[in-house]
Amino acid sequence: MLQLPKVIGHRGAAAYAPENTLSSFREAHRRGATWVEIDVKLTQDGVPIVMHDPSLKRTMGIDRLVAEMRRDELPAAVPSFEEAIACFGELGLGCNVEIKPCEGREAETARATVATLGRCWPARSPPPLLSSFKDASLVAAREAAPGFARALLIDEIRDDWRSRAEKVGAAGVNTSGKRLTAPRAVEIRRAGYALSVYTINEGDVARALFGMGVHCIITDAPDVILAAIT
Repeated sequence: MLQLPKVIGHRGAAAYAPENTLSSFREAHRRGATWVEIDVKLTQDGVPIVMHDPSLKRTMGIDRLVAEMRRDELPAAVPSFEEAIACFGELGLGCNVEIKPCEGREAETARATVATLGRCWPARSPPPLLSSFKDASLVAAREAAPGFARALLIDEIRDDWRSRAEKVGAAGVNTSGKRLTAPRAVEIRRAGYALSVYTINEGDVARALFGMGVHCIITDAPDVILAAIT
């Protein structure tokens, strides 16, 4: 089975620092996280960057779409994927890399993501995990770089979860901790998949989810969850 830490920092440590930034990754490390989760999408000129939203408005106050901006037009606070990987290498962090494509760029974003990982990921760091809500991205990642482990991202587990996971060759399932039921958790574990949940920031909720058989909690506040389970 895929081996993951019990706690992964969501977009770094988003409760304490701007999400998906180098400062957030460093803050996650400072608060005890050994892995972080990030989002990767492409700029207009095909550069993989770390950004969740299609637009920069919420996080950067710039009302423009990532897909319409070149890398050199982005604020300095938006790291390229290469810059993020260098930071992870410096800190010794593992990473759950969510492939978060702009519409219509599912395969292209996956290929650029795994190409960058293949070129830049430090040999001494734990192997990264790829995840995505887009099956097409995971299929493209599998075809381009089958050696990278994959997890299917599903907001709510439905009856087709296993057929989708098998189609993309997933080793794990990442899902909403607020929607996961105990029977579904048992089903996923018995099928041999690593089970991760997002985005849980309350210690008592995390303990209950671990009691249901969850392997990994993705959280904005890694220190809070670590303190609750130790």
